Amino acid sequence: MTDAAVQIVARGPRAAAEAASAALDADSATEALTYSILEEDEAKRLWRIDVFPAGADERAATEAVLRRFPALQVATEVLADADWLALSLSGLPPVRAGRFFVYGAHDRGLATPNTVNLRIEAGAAFGTGHHGTTVGCLTAFDRLLKLRRFRRVLDVGCGTGVLAIAAARTGSRLTLGTDIDPVSVRIAGENAKLNAARVRFVHARGLAAAAVRASRPYDLVFANILAPPLVALAQDIRGALAPGGIAILSGLLRSQQRRVLAAYVSRGFHLERRLHRDAWATLVLRRG
Repeated sequence: MTDAAVQIVARGPRAAAEAASAALDADSATEALTYSILEEDEAKRLWRIDVFPAGADERAATEAVLRRFPALQVATEVLADADWLALSLSGLPPVRAGRFFVYGAHDRGLATPNTVNLRIEAGAAFGTGHHGTTVGCLTAFDRLLKLRRFRRVLDVGCGTGVLAIAAARTGSRLTLGTDIDPVSVRIAGENAKLNAARVRFVHARGLAAAAVRASRPYDLVFANILAPPLVALAQDIRGALAPGGIAILSGLLRSQQRRVLAAYVSRGFHLERRLHRDAWATLVLRRG
């Protein structure tokens, strides 16, 4: 097995695809995977998982997990020796989520004067704005902005920085983004410059970093990560929020939302809204 870039595609019924996705999230060898899950053919009730493993070990671990679900047809393809990420992004259309319009350099001419235009270049970071979880967060944020403004905002697991940048561009006075990946922190900073957004991005794991603690309490916390760390961070997110503050949580499948919601309700949060897009869920919670 080589380290050539590959794409693993698994197709099958929704129940099997969601169960496999949950298994990928739960396995320590695959929990950091870059992958997507979506409904490919509604008439045939066919769902699809696309995985882009980083290296041979992650590829082997992914294939081992997917083999546990015989209802899925799994194929692995070696990608061409090219900038396949850039090529794939060039084919993505811009995204509209409420007042927000997210686009890449290839679509800069489509930005309109009556939207909050966010130019996001992914590079090697996660989160172009096209994923159902990011769209869910932006849609939830847009609805909240019709009722109130958020002076201090924290984006946990910022990826390309799109959520933090959206907050800064809509009036937040202090906006901080964190990520465990230093490359993401760099790319998020570059995107902030592209959008003339005043955002500070720091390399940090969780909410214990000095920079995060120094700016508490926050009026709004975004956490678009994965279900297991969302559960693990429930108490820390509560501690970071001001009373009445809002947490927008995503990165979880619909099948995982009860587990995540229970962790937050048990710590005094109240469910304000839930949004669904494809197989993904976004929860809007208010700290009591």
